[in-house]
Amino acid sequence: MKIYIGSDHGGFELKEKLKKFLIDNNYIVEDLGCHSLESVDYPDFGFAVAEKVRDDQESRGIVVCSTGIGISIAANKVKNIRCALVSDLESARLTRQHNDSNVLALGAKIIDHNLALEIANVWLNTAFEGGRHQRRIDKITHYEVKK
Repeated sequence: MKIYIGSDHGGFELKEKLKKFLIDNNYIVEDLGCHSLESVDYPDFGFAVAEKVRDDQESRGIVVCSTGIGISIAANKVKNIRCALVSDLESARLTRQHNDSNVLALGAKIIDHNLALEIANVWLNTAFEGGRHQRRIDKITHYEVKK
């Protein structure tokens, strides 16, 4: 599976740890930046990751900023993206099972890197359940199309 990953400067160090974890676990990773601690704007990276995932529906994305809030808001502006801001393992599992989230947002100042790696692992290895949950995803998609 291909994973697009991106962060602002506040999420840079966690993004680098996540990238290593993903590569070590045989994921194909495309790093869309940022590439240093120099101050940048989180929307640029949230949009970039979300657009790649939108265009490559077999892929997933991970975005990181200091809290995960801003970058998740940006990613969710892209049509067909369901970006979930997650800070615990149960939410990581449920957002895949029930929401079919295709982008994961993490807050580098909110959770430590070990928990972030565990969250990513659970999120990447949990399948969407479909069924009644598909009906709800279809409603979200229909709403996006009509707007």
